[in-house]
Amino acid sequence: MALLSKKDSKLILDPLADNNPITIQVLGICSALAITAQLKASIVMAVSVIFVLGIGNVVISLMRNIIPSKIRIIVQLVVVAALVIIVDQILKAFAYSLSKELSVFIGLIITNCIIMGRFEAFALGNGPWRSFLDGVGNAAGYGLILIIVGFFRELLGSGTLLGFKVLGDPISKTGLYAIGYENNGFMLLSPMALIVIGLIIWVQRSRNKELIEE
Repeated sequence: MALLSKKDSKLILDPLADNNPITIQVLGICSALAITAQLKASIVMAVSVIFVLGIGNVVISLMRNIIPSKIRIIVQLVVVAALVIIVDQILKAFAYSLSKELSVFIGLIITNCIIMGRFEAFALGNGPWRSFLDGVGNAAGYGLILIIVGFFRELLGSGTLLGFKVLGDPISKTGLYAIGYENNGFMLLSPMALIVIGLIIWVQRSRNKELIEE
């Protein structure tokens, strides 16, 4: 017997492509603009959101029958805030410099529209297992775009990936720099993140015409 049914598999696979939270639902854009100048920060943010949304969806699903309707938003905020605090403390303990670099953006996971949206739209109406898959799928779709944007911004803006020089040394003019290549400083500016996301959206809609709005 397969671990995941076809219906359950779609909960993970759909947000990675044709129902992506950023490129299709246009949610969570702020962090995609702010923290993707470096690939490492993009990966850490992606993993953090996967943890918070995956576990958060399960908790909300388990509590869905006992949460009074009038205070459900407050309960959801408490759950996501507790999980974000755990993530923040782990980062401060094991990756303090990266924690300082991400600064307030880890805390702003609490207000991420993707998380509150999945709590409301899915976790409150489904069981823990399917809610977990939905949370992981949507967070992975969000994280995938962050990683793609972070990859191109750091590579073209700094000539590095995860801090390692992959295009050569711009000071001693080795690698691509020896033939006149120069880093594009504009890639490190937030507006370039929006342009990269726009290009991803263009490619996505070119591949699947059904995504093009009338």
